[in-house]
Amino acid sequence: MVVASQRHAQDAPTFEEYAASAWPRLYRTAYLLAGSHADAEDLAQQTLVQAFRTWDKVSRADHPAAYLRRMMTNLYISGRRPRSRRFELLTDTPPEPRTGGGSGHEDRLELWPHVASLPPRQRAVIVLRYYEQLSEREIAETLGCSTGNVKSTAHRALRSLRAAIGSDAHDGEEA
Repeated sequence: MVVASQRHAQDAPTFEEYAASAWPRLYRTAYLLAGSHADAEDLAQQTLVQAFRTWDKVSRADHPAAYLRRMMTNLYISGRRPRSRRFELLTDTPPEPRTGGGSGHEDRLELWPHVASLPPRQRAVIVLRYYEQLSEREIAETLGCSTGNVKSTAHRALRSLRAAIGSDAHDGEEA
């Protein structure tokens, strides 16, 4: 058992190696959560600072990427980001989701401002589910809650999005 643990420690990347390889994904997820490039950079960097402080624990985790995603999501929801730029919106178009294909791009662009307006926990659930393509169980693990809580939060978020999209459709109609 000690040999396996020593081997795992030797095979684990250094923090610098891991941070360099994880940055693009961390930044993309941070952008989808925070809604601006400046806040995304702050959130991703703050996540890496926390990971550095606990690197021994993070590097031993079965899934370090999931561990960092949970750190980042908790930082975002708790609002421990720098307040000076918290509500600044530099752009209203998110980076492309990792799924292939060009269908629905216009729909995603139209939907994004509504996703960005959701409360932090609802937005986190939507980003983790539809942009990161996590299961309800994985989202629950990331947020530290039950799958039932994820389902109800997703339901409320989707209801809000449907209402917002419905009101947009009616705003464009002539009376």
